Amino acid sequence: MYRVGILLKRRVGAGTAIAGASLGIALAIVLAGCSSDANAAIKVGAVGHSTVAQVVQAPANIVPKAQVSVTSPADGTVANLYVADGQHVTAGQLLGKVSSPSAQQQLAEAKQAAAKASSAVSGVPATSAGFTTAAASARSSAAKAFSQARQAAQQIGDPTLRQALLDQISATQSSYDSAISAVTGVINQFEQGLASASQVLSALGQAQSTQAQAAVDVAQRTVDALTVTAAISGTVSLGNGQASSGSSGLGSLSQLISQAGAGANTAAAQALGAAGGGGSSGGGTIISAGSPVSAGGALFTVTDGSSLSVAAQVDETDVLAVKPGATAKIQLNAVPGASYPGIVTAVDPGATASSQGGVTYTVRLTLGVGTLSDGSAAPAPLPGMSAIANLNVLTVQDALSVPSAALVTDGDTTTVWLVTGGVAHKRAIRLGAQGDTAVQVLSGLSAGDRVVVAGADKVTDGQHVG
Repeated sequence: MYRVGILLKRRVGAGTAIAGASLGIALAIVLAGCSSDANAAIKVGAVGHSTVAQVVQAPANIVPKAQVSVTSPADGTVANLYVADGQHVTAGQLLGKVSSPSAQQQLAEAKQAAAKASSAVSGVPATSAGFTTAAASARSSAAKAFSQARQAAQQIGDPTLRQALLDQISATQSSYDSAISAVTGVINQFEQGLASASQVLSALGQAQSTQAQAAVDVAQRTVDALTVTAAISGTVSLGNGQASSGSSGLGSLSQLISQAGAGANTAAAQALGAAGGGGSSGGGTIISAGSPVSAGGALFTVTDGSSLSVAAQVDETDVLAVKPGATAKIQLNAVPGASYPGIVTAVDPGATASSQGGVTYTVRLTLGVGTLSDGSAAPAPLPGMSAIANLNVLTVQDALSVPSAALVTDGDTTTVWLVTGGVAHKRAIRLGAQGDTAVQVLSGLSAGDRVVVAGADKVTDGQHVG
C-alpha cells in the first residue's frame, strides 16, 4: 500500500497534519466529478524549476517582556492592600502587607535557639569517644533532615518556588557542613594532644551557632517579606491568597524535618520553615484587606507588557530545521485573518513533554506590527493570547521541483510515476525542501522529465497514460 501527496509534517498540538491536505481534498472533489474512466483523472506534467519554501507550523503564545508573581511567605491575613486589580505600578512600589503571627513566632524562637546554641553542647562527655559520637550524631541527624526537606520540596508544583527552596536547603546545609567538618578537625587534634576539650566543645558550639544563626537570618527574611513591593513596573493582578493543592506548605516541611530527630533537626526546621512551597492561585475571589492567605498562596502578579514576543512549541521532529534569524508569520486565534511578522531569536535547549507524550522545544520569536487581510493595521495582542507560528525554515530558489500531489510514499521510500513513452513506472526520488504545493527534488529526476501530477493513486505500474 502507498500514500499519495505526502508533504512536510506540520505539528499543531499533538496532532500531525499533512501540509497541502486541502490540495488533496480539492483533487478528490475533482475526481468525484470525472467520468468512470480512470485515465480522465490522471494528468501528466513536466519536471521544472520553482521556488520552494518549507514551513514548520507550531502552536504558540504571546509572551510579555517580563512577569513576576509574588506569593505569601507564611500563613496569615492581608493586613493592608495598597493597589487595585489592574492598576499600573512602578518597581519598588508598596503593594501590600501580610500579618503572620506564625512567622513572627518562628523568628522569636530562632533567636532564642541562637542564644542557647553555644551552651547546648555542655552535656557532651569530654572524651574522644564522646566528642566523636556527638559529632557523628549531629551529622547523621542533619543529613536525614536535609534529605527529607528536599523530598518535600520536590512536591512543590511551582517550579520557581521549588528551585528557590532547594537552593535555600543547599545553602543552609553547606553552611552546616563546613561547621561540622571543622569539629572533626579539632577532634583529630584533640586525639593527638594538640587541642583541648574546651576547644572541641567550642567547635561543636560554633557548629550549632552557625546553624542557629542561619535559622535567624531566614526567619528575619521571612518577616521582612511580609511587606510586599513590586519587583518590576507593569500592571498588577491580585491573587486569591491560596496555595495550589499540589504544593507543600511551610508547616509540613518543618514537621518533616523536626521528626528526623533533635538538635540539628530543630535548627534546620527553623531555617527552612519560612521558605515553603507555592503555586499560582486557581481562581476564585481575589484578596482584599483581612483575607486569609496560605504559605505559598498567590498575592500579586505584575506583568510588563511594554513589549511582546512569541513562544512557539516546536515538535522534536521539526526543531532541528529551525535556526535563529528565520522569519515567520504569526496568526492569532483572537484576530482571524491577521498576520504578524516574527523572527526567530532563540531555540531553548530544554525539552518539554506534552500531555500527549511527545516532546517539544520552545522557539522564541520577535513580534512585529500585524496587518489585516485588507492591509490595515491589526490590533495589538495581549499577553497570553494563543497563536500559530508559521516558521519559514528553508527557502530554495530555482529548485528542481514537482507538485506535492505527485508524490507517492511507500513505507520509507518516496517515489513518483515517471512517464516514458506513454508508460508509467515508479521512480524513487530524494527530497530537499518541502513546501505546501511543491517539493524540491535532489535526485532521481531531471528537468523535462514527465511525471504524473494528478491522479497518482489511480496509476499502476506499466499503465499507459496520456
